[in-house]
Amino acid sequence: MLRLQNTILDLIARGENLETTTERLCLEIEAQLPGVRCSVLRLDRNGLMHPLAGPTLPQAFAASIDGVMIGPDVGSCGSAAYLGIPVAVTDIATDPRWSVFKDLILAEGLHACWSRPIEGANGAILGTFALYFAEKRGPTDHEEAIVDACAALCTIALERYDRLLGHERRASTDALTDLPNRAGFNTALAGLSCADADTWALLMIDLDNLKTINDTFGHDAGDSLLQSVAQRIAAVMTPDPVFRLGGDEFAVIVRDTEALDDLDTVARQILAALDEPTDCGGHMIIPRATIGYALLAAGDERAETVRRHADFALYHAKETGRGGFVRYWPGIGSAMKHRMNVIRDVDAALREGRIQAYYQPVVRLDTGEIVGLEALCRLIQPDGEVISAAAFHQATDDVHIAADLTQRMMTMVAADLHSWIERGIPFQHVGINISSADLQRGTLYDRLRTVFDAADVPLKHVILEVTESVYLGQKNPVIGRQIEALRAKGLHVALDDFGTGFASLTHLLSVPVDIIKIDKSFVDRLAADDPSVAIVEGLIQIARKLGIRVIAEGIEREDQASLLRQFGCKLGQGYLFSPAVPREIAFQLLARFSQKPGWERSGSMYGLPDHATPNPSHPDEADRMDGWREQAARRPRARRR
Repeated sequence: MLRLQNTILDLIARGENLETTTERLCLEIEAQLPGVRCSVLRLDRNGLMHPLAGPTLPQAFAASIDGVMIGPDVGSCGSAAYLGIPVAVTDIATDPRWSVFKDLILAEGLHACWSRPIEGANGAILGTFALYFAEKRGPTDHEEAIVDACAALCTIALERYDRLLGHERRASTDALTDLPNRAGFNTALAGLSCADADTWALLMIDLDNLKTINDTFGHDAGDSLLQSVAQRIAAVMTPDPVFRLGGDEFAVIVRDTEALDDLDTVARQILAALDEPTDCGGHMIIPRATIGYALLAAGDERAETVRRHADFALYHAKETGRGGFVRYWPGIGSAMKHRMNVIRDVDAALREGRIQAYYQPVVRLDTGEIVGLEALCRLIQPDGEVISAAAFHQATDDVHIAADLTQRMMTMVAADLHSWIERGIPFQHVGINISSADLQRGTLYDRLRTVFDAADVPLKHVILEVTESVYLGQKNPVIGRQIEALRAKGLHVALDDFGTGFASLTHLLSVPVDIIKIDKSFVDRLAADDPSVAIVEGLIQIARKLGIRVIAEGIEREDQASLLRQFGCKLGQGYLFSPAVPREIAFQLLARFSQKPGWERSGSMYGLPDHATPNPSHPDEADRMDGWREQAARRPRARRR
């Protein structure tokens, strides 16, 4: 054995190439172990196997495993490299790990294989050393001892080889994170077998807040964030390989059988690992990421198909709810096509001036007065059909469309308010809906001020309405900071659709708002014996103690309005009073139902003092609700879209 070791060390010292060195090693061992055949495989950083030596094994077998990715079910060597432990297969013919590779080996009269991983000084797996047996058996103690000694020689040879391949390694390694890069990923993907469904999956991961961090704290902070994210993902996914594809993109090739059984849990584990602050150049930052993934399915003949599916899932996840994950399903392509059609239609409507502002009154429930309006986006089809925003809300996931829609609405609302002020119509506020994209850009206040200053309309008439899914659902600290900044500049902010899935009153303590709008789904169920009564009444009382106004949305019946009044809710909107209407009809409603001078005023929002009481002496009050009933009876029955 000492002679063998000296021979191999001499070859390494003289700079003999790796293939020649390992082939000599295999031949020397086979001479000491008659009937046994040897092989040495090298493992690259992308997780692919490359045969180095197997002088008495079929060349066709070596070619069949060259460039194949390791995994828990990839023969003896691929499994040993993946698991980091020796793997003994005592019956190649029946062991499922050998199902793809067994024919060439069995034809040689070999029936068993034992493989041992070769570890580097840092514990990384560099390759494998394997013994093949004609008998159905595992290794003897003597054989294991010989291989243990030879594995140390292989470590020396492979580490020297890695140093010589420094340039090649750098070409496939991301310099910032030390992960394999896009070139390495493409190589690894090409080495995956698509023969058996459900044997591997692909996770695509995008950081959500890298650009914001680069813009806010500088690129050094962004680089620190990327390094932290790389380390955390790699720690969760070991031994599966993680790649940085560039920018804010990462990928994971999943081979672990337990992980493949529950990829949703894997995605949650990654997001949980990221959901901790990390020190980025003195700034404590919480990484945020979105994940899309796809599992190799029957009929997926190429690895590129799985990659495309994972990309579809990631794209869908980013557009429907950043900070979460989406699994590919066959219909996702159709959903994306529908979304692209919606974006195209809205873009055309913007260019052709077919986006209009409609207005729905906000009414005092105790007096029937209009105290404000909500501006709602409407798309006018070429044939004149009016389409509500709910039908094209997917378009707002596109940041450019969202910004253009908001700009168009601000411009129209400012012009309408200027006209109403000039015509002497009293009103308090108009609510304008804003998207996540508007808040993320950080320019909303400047855009508002520019538009409303140009129209000579004070910003005190504007309320910004943010949906609950934007405010709470995206878990993005930028959103909260922007809302705080807007309120600090004197703007009022309303939380729309409250109660639809993310509501938490504790959030209102850290990032408060001025108004909560109770979602229509609660108002729909209002009846004396329904549990929603307790929820709505409790919410109204809590909001009152927090100094937050409450508006009930979707009021359609007088009994709903009556119950809300009993609970102390002073403001509401809905079809009981009026649907969203064009500007001229909104003007007529304001002229007839708006608050008149002489009412008790406190200067507070919507003209409501903290303890407002109805004024029975007001000349219009007795007839106002009758007027709303008359108005409702005259209008055509609206289709709720």
